[in-house]
Amino acid sequence: MSLKIRLARAGTKKRPVYHIVIADSRAPRDGRFIERLGYFNPLLPKDKTERLKLDLDKVKAWLAKGALPTDRVLRFLDEAGVMKREKRNNPLRAVPRKERKAQAEEAVKAAAAAKSAAAAKSAAATGGTPPAS
Repeated sequence: MSLKIRLARAGTKKRPVYHIVIADSRAPRDGRFIERLGYFNPLLPKDKTERLKLDLDKVKAWLAKGALPTDRVLRFLDEAGVMKREKRNNPLRAVPRKERKAQAEEAVKAAAAAKSAAAAKSAAATGGTPPAS
């Protein structure tokens, strides 16, 4: 059984509040869970202490048992100093899809041209014909 520490949505329409729960990874997001570990209220300002409450002793106990936090919960645990979250870097994220696709095609063409040029150079050095690809 794969355990996850994740958010379960509660609250009303357009007024979300999230419970931080330990649940089986196969259970629905807002469905069955094993234990509640805290809550998160994204509508409160970031400087309010009531925005996030975690029972760190329970979290550490579940982490020791092999539970894995989701990305959002890992951010909370990193702020609390329980776990370390690695920085992510995706410089192509802001580039539109069409431009990324065109850049990838150009890279493939450039690689093919470099390969054929290297084959021609090696064939000229040996005095034979270039190998068929």
